[in-house]
Amino acid sequence: MIKRPRRLRSNENLRKMVRETRVDKSALIYPIFVKDGTGICEEIPSMEGQYRYSVDRLSFALEDIVESGVSSVMFFGIPEHKDEKASQAYAKDGIIQRALREAKKSFPKLYCITDVCLCEYTSHGHCGMLCGREVDNDSTLEVLAKTALSHVQAGADMVAPSDMMDGRVAAIRQILDKNQFTNTPIMSYAVKYASGFYAPFRDAADSAPAFGNRKSYQMDYHNSREGIKEVLLDEEEGADIVMVKPALAYLDMIVKVKEATHLPVAAYSVSGEYAMIKAAAAKGWIDEKSIVCETAVAAFRAGIQSYLTYYAKELAGYMDEGLIG
Repeated sequence: MIKRPRRLRSNENLRKMVRETRVDKSALIYPIFVKDGTGICEEIPSMEGQYRYSVDRLSFALEDIVESGVSSVMFFGIPEHKDEKASQAYAKDGIIQRALREAKKSFPKLYCITDVCLCEYTSHGHCGMLCGREVDNDSTLEVLAKTALSHVQAGADMVAPSDMMDGRVAAIRQILDKNQFTNTPIMSYAVKYASGFYAPFRDAADSAPAFGNRKSYQMDYHNSREGIKEVLLDEEEGADIVMVKPALAYLDMIVKVKEATHLPVAAYSVSGEYAMIKAAAAKGWIDEKSIVCETAVAAFRAGIQSYLTYYAKELAGYMDEGLIG
């Protein structure tokens, strides 16, 4: 035989030399939950190993993240007070705004991204303003834009709208540019499906809708061409990075998005993916370390440049061990 593919698998150094997919710590983003109150460091029941932190305890969590080699975080806020107008989302002393100021004071080189959505801040748990029992797209845009601006004014390096309202990227881009934040990038949750994989997050962020569901604004998981339409619209409106969410069940969408745009592509390995791996590992049914590495590489192999994952710290450690890279 002349052609023997196994030749390039015969030695570890050689295998790494010809590796088609490479991952790096700089591509990892760690999601972190911050909550109104003091002295809070509470484990999330459905997400073993993940915690909610009050701002006075935040620096301990961030120090651990930085020491792992992860240089980017995304903040999700849990306010004490919620109302129909989501007023705490854009309040100067809101939970995200205070968390950003604390993070930038203690870790000025940490890259801080914020989730821009209203579900954690509305009394009804939906991602926008209501008109009756329907989420009103256009009136929501102003609130989202104000929220994004308040985050950047408090120190956010990047904003990431996840609400799935039509036109929200343009609204945010316009208000940022108007206020001289032309260099602040937007990472759009462009392809965000109405997914059962989000259940643990809604527990973590106390953001389950009080009635109905989010299928009128998040995407139908039967559709792929619709996802490309969303990506192209967001690119036209000024998005700098586009995201596919969830990651594991939507690797095909990552491939298609990568082919459709020249923008960098991110993926969010969501709470349900994390919880499933944790639960199966606890039962001894899978090897947690190998599954975490394998699923991460799958997303990078599909075409992403950035990976938002609750396993960011562990993945950084596995890179140090040479298990992934």
